Amino acid sequence: MVARPPLRLRVEAMRLEDLPAVHAIEQASFSTPWPPHAYRTELEKNRLAHYLVVRAGDEVLGYAGVWLMVDEAHITTFAVDPRWRRRGIGERLLLAVLDLARVQRAREATLEVRLSNIAARRLYEKYGFRPVGLRPNYYTDDREDALIMTTEALEGRAMRERIERLRAAIDEAPPPEPPSGLQAADEAPAGVAARREPRQARS
Repeated sequence: MVARPPLRLRVEAMRLEDLPAVHAIEQASFSTPWPPHAYRTELEKNRLAHYLVVRAGDEVLGYAGVWLMVDEAHITTFAVDPRWRRRGIGERLLLAVLDLARVQRAREATLEVRLSNIAARRLYEKYGFRPVGLRPNYYTDDREDALIMTTEALEGRAMRERIERLRAAIDEAPPPEPPSGLQAADEAPAGVAARREPRQARS
């Protein structure tokens, strides 16, 4: 059997041609996905918005969005293709988001995540986010509460050391293995996904 070459991942700015793949991941990740035109509007008209994708070759594996408002980086959306979860893709993407926030001189990063999304909460806690509040009945589909999570100062010593330690661990880890086959949505691993609501202002 011929060994497959190592998988090379790269994180780049989202492009309009990425939108079909982004929307497919969106539908697989969220019970109330944004409409197809929402991301196009964000890319073309929202000067506060920055969107990233992580890709292997030409395939988009995940994406994230950030609004940079004064000195705060607000992560508006974050999702990894269910077939690629638990392979470190989310960590690479989150590192890129935090790097972007620092380059743009954000003081801190913040997001909302469902209380029930333990996998996402653990990832964010690993990268220095801590619970700071609750938004009751936040999600429109089932009225679940959202946990507000915020980092320490991004330029603070503790946060910088945490990020560099985690970055070194990722750099030393072997490349992720491609999924062996397609998984049905209800068989996919519990995923890393966060979303800011309400979406009405973004559609």
